[in-house]
Amino acid sequence: MYFHIISTIWAMLTGLGISGNTSVFVTYMCNLGQDTKNKSIQLILMHFIFTNTLMLVSKGVPKTIAAFGVRNFLDDIGCKIICYLERVARGLSICTSALLTVVQAVTISPRRSGWRKLKPRSAWCILLLLLSFWGLNCLIATNLLYSITNVSMNSSQINNSESYCYFLPESENVKWIFLTCMVLRDAVFQGVMSGASGYMVCVLHKHHQQVLHLQNSKFLYTAPPEIKAAQSVLLLMLGFLLFYWIDCLLSLFISSSIVFQSTVISAREFLAVGYAVLSPFVLIHREGHLGHCWSPCGTERQ
Repeated sequence: MYFHIISTIWAMLTGLGISGNTSVFVTYMCNLGQDTKNKSIQLILMHFIFTNTLMLVSKGVPKTIAAFGVRNFLDDIGCKIICYLERVARGLSICTSALLTVVQAVTISPRRSGWRKLKPRSAWCILLLLLSFWGLNCLIATNLLYSITNVSMNSSQINNSESYCYFLPESENVKWIFLTCMVLRDAVFQGVMSGASGYMVCVLHKHHQQVLHLQNSKFLYTAPPEIKAAQSVLLLMLGFLLFYWIDCLLSLFISSSIVFQSTVISAREFLAVGYAVLSPFVLIHREGHLGHCWSPCGTERQ
């Protein structure tokens, strides 16, 4: 009964997430050539959505198949590819989220602010940054190409594992090198994300005070699209940090626990794709705000 519930949840989350991300990606793709002013943010969001989809395909689809009781559906190469893409997608999610926060903070910053110096001069700068993120995360995940194998090659693990792939033991030096690289990457990009988010909170607070002043002065005031877009991005980043740190806490609990906690492990697995499932619906919910800022279609829908 327990495995039937898990398999149903995996199937629902994966299907919902992929459909939501695909819908948002197609929308941004259609609007990409219509607004050159905010093309940089559009490209980052499209990459952000693509990363979510990659995470769901590499993590959610195999987990859904495995949860339904299908074993050994991936060979050795398939396991390496799936686990490698999952690790790369996780890293890309952190890097892309940080870049999105910085660019949005620059967009709403005052003209005389030092943040304006960080504004990308063209969409090509964004593309180069995204390509560098791919290179960085592909390198950090290379150890998986050697340490992952099909679980059928380790028959002693089949009865004790609900997974479809198996991690081979690594040398302590290799393990700590790649673990250190991952921790440094996460710390640096989350630091950048937190700093940019804090700056946006300050700007939005000042804007809120101005709105209150104008309302008290009986002036009709409408928030600019950039401010509304910043609120959406800030909401996404807060959600990302929440999911990330809950996942870290559960990982520490699992690693320090002597007793096998299948419920906690399942919860952590769901958290790994939870943000990828929810984030497109945050954008869909606020699409009127974002679309108005990024595309002429927004004014047509008013």
